[in-house]
Amino acid sequence: MDGETRVGVDIGGTFTDIVTIHDGTVRVTKTPSTPDSPETGVINGLEKVESAAEFSLEDVGFLGHGTTVATNAVLEREWANTALVTNEGFRDVLEIGRQARPDIYDFQVEKPDPVVPRDRRFEVPGRVDERGNTITELDEDAVRDLADQLQDRDVDSVVVSLLFSFENPKHEERVRDLLRAEGVDASISLSCEVLPEIREYERSLTTALNGALKPVMDRYIGNLTDRVGEAGVGAELKIMQSNGGIITADAARQQPVNTLLSGPAGGVQGAAYVAGLTGTEDLLTMDMGGTSCDVSLVQSGDPLVSTDVDVGDYPVSVPMIDIHTVGAGGGSVAWLDAGGALRVGPKSAGADPGPVSYGRGGDRPTITDAHLLLGRLDPKSFLSGELDVEVADVERVFERDLADPLDYSVRAAAQGVLDVANANMARALRVVSVERGYDPRDFALVAFGGAGPLHATTLAAELDIPKVIVPRTAGVLSALGLLISDIIYDYSTSRVRHLAAVSPDELQVEFDRFAATGRDRLADERLDPDQMVVERTVDLRYAGQSFELGVPVPDGALDADTIATLEERFHDAHRRRYGHAYEDEPVELVTIRARARGIVDEPDLEAADTAGTVEDAIRETRPVVYDGVDRTTRVYDRDRLPTGAEFDGPAVVEGVESTVVVRPGQHAHVDEYGSLHVEVP
Repeated sequence: MDGETRVGVDIGGTFTDIVTIHDGTVRVTKTPSTPDSPETGVINGLEKVESAAEFSLEDVGFLGHGTTVATNAVLEREWANTALVTNEGFRDVLEIGRQARPDIYDFQVEKPDPVVPRDRRFEVPGRVDERGNTITELDEDAVRDLADQLQDRDVDSVVVSLLFSFENPKHEERVRDLLRAEGVDASISLSCEVLPEIREYERSLTTALNGALKPVMDRYIGNLTDRVGEAGVGAELKIMQSNGGIITADAARQQPVNTLLSGPAGGVQGAAYVAGLTGTEDLLTMDMGGTSCDVSLVQSGDPLVSTDVDVGDYPVSVPMIDIHTVGAGGGSVAWLDAGGALRVGPKSAGADPGPVSYGRGGDRPTITDAHLLLGRLDPKSFLSGELDVEVADVERVFERDLADPLDYSVRAAAQGVLDVANANMARALRVVSVERGYDPRDFALVAFGGAGPLHATTLAAELDIPKVIVPRTAGVLSALGLLISDIIYDYSTSRVRHLAAVSPDELQVEFDRFAATGRDRLADERLDPDQMVVERTVDLRYAGQSFELGVPVPDGALDADTIATLEERFHDAHRRRYGHAYEDEPVELVTIRARARGIVDEPDLEAADTAGTVEDAIRETRPVVYDGVDRTTRVYDRDRLPTGAEFDGPAVVEGVESTVVVRPGQHAHVDEYGSLHVEVP
C-alpha cells in the first residue's frame, strides 16, 4: 500500500464527502450532493480533488464508496416492481409477518405495506421438509405457466422463497432455471443465496428487499462505474457493506440488501480506527450529517454486528453493524405540531434548498440555522465562505415559524430547537448503550459528521460520558472509514439440530465449503493467502428458545471436544447477556456462519505536525449562547492548533468541514494525530 493513492467517497443527504490518502497525507473535500443523480455529486467531487491535489485520478489505486441509494429506496419505498414465488399456502407470509403490532396501545396503527403486493405474489406446488427431504416434487408445468403471468405483469424482479431451501435449494434453483428457459427477462433472487437461514418471514422479506433493490442498485452502480471510468480513475470501484466490509461493485449489484447501511457503516469503522490510534477501544459513535444522526457502539475495537436490524419499517436479517438512526441532522426542520409543541425532524431541508443559512432558497428553520443564531457558527466563515449566509433571513424565518407562535424570543426559539434535537439524540445513544446493558460512563463518545461535533459535548455531559473525541477529519469520517476497512464476505446456513446430535464432521464440511468459497472470492480480488482469514461462529440456543447467541468456534479441526467447548461457551455467553444459564438444558444448533476477511493494510497516516502556540490559533472572541446564557468565547482555527495544545471551555473550534463546541467547565487537548479530546467533568 506504500505510495498508493486511496480515495473514499461517501454520499450524504446534504454533502458528498471525499477523503484521499496520498503519501500518508489526508486530504478532505466536500461538495453538495445531487439527490436526483447521486453519481453526479461523486464525479464533481473527484474533479474537485484532482484540481486541488498533487496527483491525477489515473494514479488512484483504490476507490471505495459508501452509498445510501439502497437505504433511501427502502425509506421512500421507491423500488422495482417485484414478484414473489413461494409454496402453496404461503402467499401471505410477507403480510402476516410476526403478527407483532408496531404500537401495542394504538388500535388504529397500520403495518407497513408488504414489499411485494398480493397481486404479484404467486404459489407453486412442491415441498421439502425441515431436513431437506422431498415431500412433493416441484410442479414444473405450474412454473412454466407462471412465467407467462410474470411477463404479462411486466415485473422487473422476481424473488423465489420456498420452505426450507436452506436445507435443500434444488426447488428454488429449478424455478430459476425454468423461468429463464421460458424467457422471463427480470433479475431473479433466491432466498437460498441471499439468506439461507430459518424464519420464513425474515428470509422472505430480506430476499424480497434484495429483489426490489437489484434493478435500482444495478442502474446506479452501473452508471457510477461508467462515469468513474470516463473520469479517468485508475481503480476498480468497491462498495462498503452494512457489516463494515468492502466488496466489489458486481457483488453489490447482485446482493444490494447487504448495502442498506453502507454509508453509516463506514463512519463506525473510521471512528474505531481513529480512536484506536490513541488506545481508545470502547466507544460510542455519533455520526450527525445533514439529514440524520446514526449512533452505534464499539467494544474492544470491534463494532457490534447484528442480524436483527430494522431499516425503516422492515427487519432485515443480513449481518449489519448495529446502528440506530434518528431523524436529527443539521438540515432537520423545526416545526410545531397540532398541539403547539416544538418538534425537530425527521423532515430535512437536505442539500437543495438546504437550511435558510445556505442562501439557496430554504425557507424553514433548521438545526444548522439555530446554531448560527446562537453564535456557534460564524456567518463570515461558515462552510469556508462557499455558501452565502444571510442572518437576517434566518431570524425572519425563526420569528415567523417558531418564535411568534410560541411567544418566544428568536434566540429562545433557537435554543429550544437544539434542546429538542439533543433529547432525540440522547435517547438514541441510550438505546445502543443503557438499553443493551452497557454503561455510557465506560465509553468515549466519538463525534463526527458535519454537525456531530456541535452537539457531542452537550450529550456527553447529559449521559455522564467522560470524554469526547473529535477526529481531525470529523466531517468526512465515513469516507475515511472506507479506506481502512477490510474486504469481507459473510456466509451462513441454518441447520437446526440438538447440538449433542451434531457430527463434528458435518460442521467441518460446512465450514470447509464456506472457507473455500470465501478464499476464492478474496483471491479474485488479488489478495495473497497470508492476507486471508476465515472466522467461524455458530448461533446456539436452549431448545425451545426463539432467539440465539453467536459463539466463536475454536480454530483447527473439529472434534467431540470442540462440540463440548461450544456448549460451554454458549452457557457463558448466555450468563453474560442475561445473568443466568441452564447448564442442564439441551443446547440447539441453529445457524453456521463463516466470515472470509481480506486483511487490508492500514494506511500510514502522518501525525499532525502543526507548530506554534494555542494563542496563535485564536481567530476571535465572540458571544456564544450556552443553555440560554451568553458567554464570551474564544474561537480557534482548528488547522492552527498545535499538537499537544490544551485549553478550557467555553470555546468554539472551527475546522474546514466541522465545528466543535467546548462547553464551559470542559477541558480540551489535541493529540498527535490531530484529534481533539474534550474531557467532560
